[in-house]
Amino acid sequence: MSESKGLHLYTAGTPNGHKVSIYLEELKAAYGIDYTFQSISFQKLEQKEPWFLEINPNGRIPALVDHNRGGFKVFESAAILLYLAEHYDKERKFTFDPVSDDYSEALQWIFFAHGGVGPMQGQAGHFIHFAPEKIPYGIKRYQDETKRLYSVLDTRLAGREWLAGPGKGKYSIADINVWPWVKSYTLIGLETLDEFPNLSAWVERIKARPSVQEGLDVPTPAPKTKEETEARLAAAKAWMNAPQGKN
Repeated sequence: MSESKGLHLYTAGTPNGHKVSIYLEELKAAYGIDYTFQSISFQKLEQKEPWFLEINPNGRIPALVDHNRGGFKVFESAAILLYLAEHYDKERKFTFDPVSDDYSEALQWIFFAHGGVGPMQGQAGHFIHFAPEKIPYGIKRYQDETKRLYSVLDTRLAGREWLAGPGKGKYSIADINVWPWVKSYTLIGLETLDEFPNLSAWVERIKARPSVQEGLDVPTPAPKTKEETEARLAAAKAWMNAPQGKN
């Protein structure tokens, strides 16, 4: 079910999927490293098929198979970023020396995002857009917690450009790991990020990178308008509320 050489990514157009495709595009631009990818259809429950569960026992995207290293399999988006940094970012253009304090700092922000921003924002989005009934308590709880986590990021970025690294920081996998979630702030009911000015500027800095835009179009072109986003949300909601809908 996969390519037999090189890096092969199994993914979908979600924040977790885009973390990896963005980093792969950055590595491609920086080092000439290429990769192939395969879109996984939630509607067809491909992520639950036996062949995919052999790659990721948790039945989620993204997952990576590295045929350069004997078909080694990696799942969990942050783990994939760290794997790619170790094996393919040899000049540490997007990471840090593993024995340095900067690397520890980057790991802290990666785990902060992986254990906080993603799960909380994902739950907020679920209760707002996909729950079969509106539950005000659930909506408020996860919206408020996501905004609190945004405030932590905003405070960190005061006087800085990036989350980790000395001085104003260095663009790294710490930023890539959380940006696809934060850039989707409208999906949790926020019109703007005006109350988080440092975070807002950071979102725009990353958005302006060509490799980021390339990564957002993997595995399919990202919606370019509000109407396209709403249409995709409506289709996803219809599927999730159908009897067979699950992820």
